[in-house]
Amino acid sequence: MHMKAAVVHDFTKPLVLEEVPKPTPHEGQIVVKVQASGLCHTDIHAAHGDWPVKPKLPFIPGHEGVGYVAEVGRGVKHVKEGDRVAMPWLGYACSHCRYCVSGWETLCESQIPMGYFMNGGYAEYTLAYANYVGRVPDKVDVFDAAPLTCAGVTTYKAVKVSGARSTDLVAVFGIGGLGHLALQYAKIAGATVVAVDLLDERLQTASELGADITINAKQVDPVEEIKKLGGADVVISTAVSAKAFEQGYRALRRGGKIVFVALPADNYVQLPIFETVLNGISVVGSIVGTRLDLQETFELHAAGKTRVIYEKRKLDQVNEAFEEVEHGTMHTPRLVFDLS
Repeated sequence: MHMKAAVVHDFTKPLVLEEVPKPTPHEGQIVVKVQASGLCHTDIHAAHGDWPVKPKLPFIPGHEGVGYVAEVGRGVKHVKEGDRVAMPWLGYACSHCRYCVSGWETLCESQIPMGYFMNGGYAEYTLAYANYVGRVPDKVDVFDAAPLTCAGVTTYKAVKVSGARSTDLVAVFGIGGLGHLALQYAKIAGATVVAVDLLDERLQTASELGADITINAKQVDPVEEIKKLGGADVVISTAVSAKAFEQGYRALRRGGKIVFVALPADNYVQLPIFETVLNGISVVGSIVGTRLDLQETFELHAAGKTRVIYEKRKLDQVNEAFEEVEHGTMHTPRLVFDLS
């Protein structure tokens, strides 16, 4: 049996929509009938081979796939056919190294990322390891669940790692797919939130989602504006721009913390050692989230505490959708492919 998928055959060419064999589950695996699959900027980096360690060609991108279990392999007991599940970036981890046993499976050195080193959700059916899918609550819409599977859990974890509290000023740089959720998690933590972006349209969205202050970094210097407020206790850096990371760093108050989240193609920033030491600044990297983080992300959404803003696209429009994200011409923070 065959299925439709969007396949990367060449890092320099568009994805190809083609018929490929439907996967068969081996021990510990399941096959998921994909209903929705979110478009993350990482999918574009993967398809273009932008990062030092590149996927093996050909491959199917996508790490925000959500659907129902269509087939179960040997030894799978905790999920069954018909269950709704999400397939996040962490497609597999070893489960026995020091990272896995300490609740940091996202740092496992044997991990296999979904849609990168194993085929992802840009297909009608996707093979997944049963132990590493997330259960999607009935109250969570499938198209909301897709962005929550990466953009949601990634920024939820970043805010968690930041230690943001109700007395803190949190600045979120970049109000896109990740940023529009990061600011909501910071508000849930009780913080005062500053939203920084280059587009008034995105800043309007930020205000609607609860941002207390908005700053257009094209019109004013965000560092100066945040310093007028006393400096940020926490910066969550979700803008795909090395310059925005450096601005976020400079906007911190003494003792502040910046959390690196986005992955710009321009991989390096310049940070001063002297000021970092004297001002007691913390620079932290936060990578996606654990299975528990994903479950908590879904629980918050099921409780009505978060809102996902997206537009649907058909999988046939994958190359046009990539261009929309690359050029920033879409009108919503996230695009989600409808495979239902």
